[in-house]
Amino acid sequence: MHNEKNQLFYESSVRFDPKRIRAAAVYCSDGRFGAQFDDLLHNALQLPRYDRLAVPGGAACLARHFATYREDEGVFEQLRFLVNVHGLERVVLIAHENCAFYSERLRVSPLQLETQQREDIGKAVRRVRSLSRTLSVSAFFARKHREDTIRFESVDF
Repeated sequence: MHNEKNQLFYESSVRFDPKRIRAAAVYCSDGRFGAQFDDLLHNALQLPRYDRLAVPGGAACLARHFATYREDEGVFEQLRFLVNVHGLERVVLIAHENCAFYSERLRVSPLQLETQQREDIGKAVRRVRSLSRTLSVSAFFARKHREDTIRFESVDF
């Protein structure tokens, strides 16, 4: 942090690139997975920059759960905006194991958690595709692998 004329500021050394990648990711806002989500998107999927919709539960907010109707509509409208205004061509949905949104907000049993998440990803994919016939949508499920790594599994739908 620097101080200039009694105002604190930080100037990023990362150069701004105004070109759009035309991709977005929808994932859970759980900060423990943030660096790994970026790693998947940047390195495995070759998306150096992308529009982000980080919300509790990620794709769960697009699966039309009655208990999360308001969040669902809000996230869907934000995504519609990005598709239309930023000209999105690709959307990536990411869910992660043991998501507290499912256990706390949706009250899903631990025994049904992953099954429900995978079902929701399928619903979310279909809903996102309804925004544009040309939109490419992919989905991943993140889980702890070994003690300190995260493995991303492609989700078929």
